[in-house]
Amino acid sequence: MPRLLLFAAALFVTVGACAQPEPAAPASAAASADPETTVETEAGTLGVYEVATGLDHPWGLAFLPDGRALVTERAGRLHLLGDGTLDVVAGTPEVADSGQGGLLDVALDPDFDTNGLVYLTYAKPGPGGAATAIGRGRLEGGALAGFEDLWVQAPFESGGRHFGSRIAFAPDGALLVSTGDRGQEDPAQDLGNTVGTIVRLNRDGSVPDDNPFVGQDGAEPEIWAYGIRNAQSLAVHPATGEIWEAEFGPRGGDELNLIERGANYGWPLVSAGSEYSGASIPDPSTRPDLTAAVRDWSPVISPSGMLFYTSDTIPEWTGSLMLGSLGRQGIVRLELDGDAVTHEETVELGVRIRDVEQGPDGAVYVLTDDTDGAVWRLAPLPTDAAE
Repeated sequence: MPRLLLFAAALFVTVGACAQPEPAAPASAAASADPETTVETEAGTLGVYEVATGLDHPWGLAFLPDGRALVTERAGRLHLLGDGTLDVVAGTPEVADSGQGGLLDVALDPDFDTNGLVYLTYAKPGPGGAATAIGRGRLEGGALAGFEDLWVQAPFESGGRHFGSRIAFAPDGALLVSTGDRGQEDPAQDLGNTVGTIVRLNRDGSVPDDNPFVGQDGAEPEIWAYGIRNAQSLAVHPATGEIWEAEFGPRGGDELNLIERGANYGWPLVSAGSEYSGASIPDPSTRPDLTAAVRDWSPVISPSGMLFYTSDTIPEWTGSLMLGSLGRQGIVRLELDGDAVTHEETVELGVRIRDVEQGPDGAVYVLTDDTDGAVWRLAPLPTDAAE
């Protein structure tokens, strides 16, 4: 049973879902209790505060304008955290809770203040197996009202692997969804399906007229980019509007990619990793016609969740690209210069991190991937504690 451990009353203020939010308290006011532990980083010693625990493989986290938060559990539950409560939100879809599938990411509509719309990705059960799907409903009190699918990946596939499922919004308001290859590999090179792609939609689920493959015979018009293995990290640069993605490689070869319109990222034709069987895969350098990764990792970091940190609460991290890491059991922080990685730091937390988000107080919040999963908050120690 999930448990609420620490909430600052000033940070989580109960208001109506579409009401004007009250301003969040500064981080110094929110960090009133002692941290559960501390972690040493290049920014100094940070406190690690437990916000909630007892969650079954939490997967996605999104903050409401009033400071409360929505958290998904892979088993199919959506929770609302705030005002001293941790409540299940009704009205979520039936999910295929098998393997890596289930209820996955959560995101707010860019106009949430006025429309109250919440988007969910999930593994949708159907003929022959499951498919990545995205839908939305209106948050009304403790329920999602009128939840409906906007898009369902085709085809449905058996097995419980590689659903992708991160959500982001482009500067023009378009809805972006990352998908995986469902363990099938070759279909990621076939424009006749949406397996192993980045999908771009209007927020009502319709297809934008300027998508790169609109009108092309044999191509699915939703596709923005393809050749993706399993992308569980997706974020838009707040200054440039560039779309960034990170994905799981096979045995080695995790990738950080700058996503461009119509580009082919090469899977499974090339990879810096190898097959689990030990079979080799051609190196990306052998195919200059394909779009190369900005950064790859071997051994893998297993990236899941991504954000551009914009707050000055932890000033040494401002402007960094932050990745949740299952493999390194922490956060991988990257400094970028244009499309180049100039510095990398691993913040070791000792547990698999499924998502990483910036809170309204400027702290960094993470989800731990476990049957007794938790929401943790990373923030500077109070001045008296740091002395």
